[in-house]
Amino acid sequence: MSSPDPARAARELRVLVGRLRRRLREVDDVHELTASQLAVLGRLDRGGPAAATDLAKAERVRPQSMAATVAVLEERGLLVRRPDPDDGRRQLLELTPAATQAVSGSRRARDEWLERALRERFTEAELETVVAALGLLERLSD
Repeated sequence: MSSPDPARAARELRVLVGRLRRRLREVDDVHELTASQLAVLGRLDRGGPAAATDLAKAERVRPQSMAATVAVLEERGLLVRRPDPDDGRRQLLELTPAATQAVSGSRRARDEWLERALRERFTEAELETVVAALGLLERLSD
């Protein structure tokens, strides 16, 4: 048996992740938002209010790029700014109720589709393999 080829694995994983991401976007309720905008909403939903600079670091984008993303989300009524209670010079961004509802609905739709696909397309043993692989793949995102 030949050794695994990391270059080939990298290409195949990249293609697979892209296809899966596109498929999940198809079942998403918020098509009008970009991937960057959705990432910011998701991060604020999971982690609570944050400063734009902290969001830029977490998403690994330039502060100017995050400022543009935040501006669109504010304009759409999905984010509001509040003074940071620990530092009056900073402002924290938080989701509006409309954003919280949109994020929740979007996440639910994607989770339901993915759960159904896993249930219908994989045997129990294959699903165990997928779950084991998830732990390994998690290291790539760190």
